[in-house]
Amino acid sequence: MKKKNNPWAIFWAVLAMLYFFVPMLGTFIFSLRMKRGVLSFLAYQSVLSDANFLRSFRYSATMGVVTVIVSVVLLLPSVYWIYIKAPKMKPVMEIISILPFVIPVIVLVFGLIRTFGRPPFQLTLSSFGTDVLIAAGYVIISMPYMYRAIDVGMRSMDVRTLTEAAQNLGSNWFQVLTLVILPNLRIAILSGALICFATVMGELILGDFLVRPALGSYMAGVGRSKAYEPAALAIISYGLTWLCLGLIQYFSRGRSQQQLTGR
Repeated sequence: MKKKNNPWAIFWAVLAMLYFFVPMLGTFIFSLRMKRGVLSFLAYQSVLSDANFLRSFRYSATMGVVTVIVSVVLLLPSVYWIYIKAPKMKPVMEIISILPFVIPVIVLVFGLIRTFGRPPFQLTLSSFGTDVLIAAGYVIISMPYMYRAIDVGMRSMDVRTLTEAAQNLGSNWFQVLTLVILPNLRIAILSGALICFATVMGELILGDFLVRPALGSYMAGVGRSKAYEPAALAIISYGLTWLCLGLIQYFSRGRSQQQLTGR
């Protein structure tokens, strides 16, 4: 029996697409009007040739990679331990994981500055200390995404059975986690890593208040003095986000087909 399409569902889907894509299209067209009377990519050329943009992009990309590594190292053993040893702690971890959504980033950054900008820590006195501080902030604000990704991956497999089987074959806890659990979570971790990376690349407040050359701070600075370059930066940021989402979809689809075909 052929399933009928719901006209209201189609209507709301089209309306949502227009709501999302029309402003993006307007921003893109505006970014092409830097040269009067001509549509050109002059604004993009100006942005990409700016040494400050390249420095900010490199800095944010580096911090994004650091954030992903630290998040995986912290959350993977924690979630695994909860599944194996303390399943009753899941509701507590659920609440902790959504706190970055509840607490504004501006509150977080002022808390970091007040706590670690004075003795005995004083991390803000050096570039390396401030980088450590901002990386910690990035790990906190991206925790909901990485935690959810790892948790969903854990739910899709029988963690306890895999652990017991590996231990029966002589594996210790570290070997079980790195050689058994981690390979089965590679798609989930990749999904969380891409979302965390995109979050770090677009974050503004931490980089601005901690005075680091982050991409978000650069975009805000350009927006104060120029008109067309910020629009080009917005499109570049959109493109990076969609690239991450496309990679998630691509690798997730490949994983689903592998599970269905057994290859």
